Amino acid sequence: MPPVHVRAVSQTTHLQVLIEDDEWVAESVADGLPQASSAGELPAPPAERLSGTTLEEFESIALANNPTIQQLIATTQKAAGYRLQVGLKANPIVGYNGTQLADEGTAQHTGFFSREVVTGGKLQANQRVLNEALRAQLFELEAQRQRVLTDVRVTYFEALASQRRIELTREFEDVVRRGYELATVRKNAMEASQIEVLQSKIQLNQVELTLQQSQVRYNAAWRTLSALAGEPDRPVGELRGRFDLETASLDWPTIAVSLINESPEYLAAQTRVQQAVANLQRQGIQAIPNLQVQAASGYDYGTNSGLINVEVGAPIPLFNKNQGNIAAARADYVRASLDVTRVKNSIQARLAVVSNDYEQAAAAVSKYKLEIMPSAEQTLKLAEQAYRAGEFSFLEVLIVRRTYFDSTLLNLESQLALAQAAARVDGFVLTGGLDATVDLSGDDSLRGQTFSQQ
Repeated sequence: MPPVHVRAVSQTTHLQVLIEDDEWVAESVADGLPQASSAGELPAPPAERLSGTTLEEFESIALANNPTIQQLIATTQKAAGYRLQVGLKANPIVGYNGTQLADEGTAQHTGFFSREVVTGGKLQANQRVLNEALRAQLFELEAQRQRVLTDVRVTYFEALASQRRIELTREFEDVVRRGYELATVRKNAMEASQIEVLQSKIQLNQVELTLQQSQVRYNAAWRTLSALAGEPDRPVGELRGRFDLETASLDWPTIAVSLINESPEYLAAQTRVQQAVANLQRQGIQAIPNLQVQAASGYDYGTNSGLINVEVGAPIPLFNKNQGNIAAARADYVRASLDVTRVKNSIQARLAVVSNDYEQAAAAVSKYKLEIMPSAEQTLKLAEQAYRAGEFSFLEVLIVRRTYFDSTLLNLESQLALAQAAARVDGFVLTGGLDATVDLSGDDSLRGQTFSQQ
């Protein structure tokens, strides 16, 4: 499947919202507005963050430490053990037999060797069944790797957006605080009313609340990310990355076909069908009788001569022709075939949800980049110019400034939604990196069935 590729790379944008000029307090709210690098894009950072954990580092840690992956590795090893066990031949029996021991001079002493000879290729058929179980388990392991990686990426983007939201809010808080100080100075100079001071204070309190909520959101995302990575006690730190967004229109029907055909979840379901077919074939040869062979050699004291005994026997499949197990195996094949359809439909349903999220987010990112953010920036500039010229009130500038800040936050949320939707597509719409794993490794019951034909 061609990946959608919205990934984090080792850079970050330090979001500046409004004003960095220290003389702004004394002059006006208009000085020092940073310019975006292109229409609708957030301003470039004054300096690149060189510290922090990257997405690739969290992915590596998760693949090494996530307990569900370790569980499925063990389950795969378990399946390999069962595959070996069900193909082993029966151990021979070596023993001694003495007859007529109480009858002096007529005792017979023999040593014997016996074993059960498996016919019909049952042992090889056993291994074919368990080999498909092992293959299915390997696909389940790969599916779980994708679940873990998807959850890590989605959560990483959530944490990265929260980190950027904190940076943006802190910078805007500084601007709003200086605006509050200016309103206070103007009121003391009898140039502004108490209403301007109160409105500035309200705006400052709102931004402070946004900052607190952003920090809580970041901490929660970090804890989730650390748990997914298998290090739940990892201290909260910084992230290093940025959104590398692509908003091109995607051919979802083609992606659906490619995603289904390459999905390890779907391949595991198909392999379980092959396992059911192999088991149906295996049950069909169960009634072929195994041979019980015994050879004995010894000495007959009654005749003063050696003796050799040979015995060969086999159960007659008169009543038990394994018909019940054959019927059960046929039903299991039907279930496995229907499960392939279920998995396919499930993938398509999940992809439909993700494609909707992606298209909406892509439309929002494009709209913010091309129209909303340029308009918000231009409106802010014009409002500040009008304020300097006495054509705009201070309260109107507060409203415009808040609109610009809110638009920047919504733009960030759109970028987050797009990145998370793309990550889910890249991960075959598989999620649940900490959900309980299912053990489908099988067992060694086929071996017991092989050597117990009654």
